[in-house]
Amino acid sequence: MHAVTLSKTKKKPGLERKGKVVADIKDAIEHYDNAYVFTYDNMRNQKLKDLREQLKSSTRIFLAGKKVMQIALGRSAADEAKTGLHKLSKFLQGDSGLFFTNLPRDDVERLFKEFEEHDFARTGSISTETVELKEGPLEQFTHEMEPFLRKQGLPVRLNKGWYFPAIYACLDLTKQNTCKFSLVDAGVVELVANHVVCEEGKPISPEAAQTLRLLGMQMATFRLYLVCRWSPDDFEVYKEGLAHLKANEDDDSS
Repeated sequence: MHAVTLSKTKKKPGLERKGKVVADIKDAIEHYDNAYVFTYDNMRNQKLKDLREQLKSSTRIFLAGKKVMQIALGRSAADEAKTGLHKLSKFLQGDSGLFFTNLPRDDVERLFKEFEEHDFARTGSISTETVELKEGPLEQFTHEMEPFLRKQGLPVRLNKGWYFPAIYACLDLTKQNTCKFSLVDAGVVELVANHVVCEEGKPISPEAAQTLRLLGMQMATFRLYLVCRWSPDDFEVYKEGLAHLKANEDDDSS
C-alpha cells in the first residue's frame, strides 16, 4: 500500500499579480465615474509615480498587460463590467494605460494637455536635434574626465600648459600671508576635431546618451495623451491621442 501525500498547489506569482490587477481595476470601475485610455511618449516611471501620488485622492492609474486590462473591463457587451465599458478595450494597444477618475472632464483634459516632464534621452530614442561639438578646449570638463570622454568616442587629448594656483602649505590658516601657493599643470581637455554627438531623426547610441547627459542636454519629454473616455452616459474618442497611439504601434512593428 502506497502512502499519498496531499498538498496544496501554490499559485504562480505571475498569475497572482494578474489576478490582483484585474481585481483592482474592477474595484476602480465601481468607485470612479469616468475611465480613460491614454498613451504616452518617453515613459518615466518615477514621474508617473509622482503623478499617481499627486492625484491619489481622485484618481487611479493602471499600466499593465493589455489582455489583463481588457479582461477586467470586458471585451464585448456580453462580458463588460458596466454598459459600454468594453469599448475601451479595443483601444488598449501598444503603449497604453487606464486612467480612472472622479475629476471633471475639463480638468482631466487640461492636465493631459499641460503635462510634460523633461529628462535625458535614453539609448535607442530618436534624437530631436543634431548636436555637434566644435574643435577646441572643452572647459566644462575636468582633466580627470578625459579617459572617459575618449571611451564615449570623442577625439580628445589632454592639453598641457594650462595652470591654476593651488595651496601646498599653510603655516597658520588664521593669519594672513602664511600660505604658500604653486601653479599646478592639470591640463585642459581639448577636442582635436569637430565631433557629431547625434543627428536629428536618428537613434541615440549608448555613447551619445552618456555624452548628452554630461553636456546637460535633455532631449526626452515624457508626455501623456488621452485616447478615449467612457462614462455611464457617454463615450468619446480623442483624435490626436488616437493618431499618436497608432503612430507608436507603427514604430513598434517596424
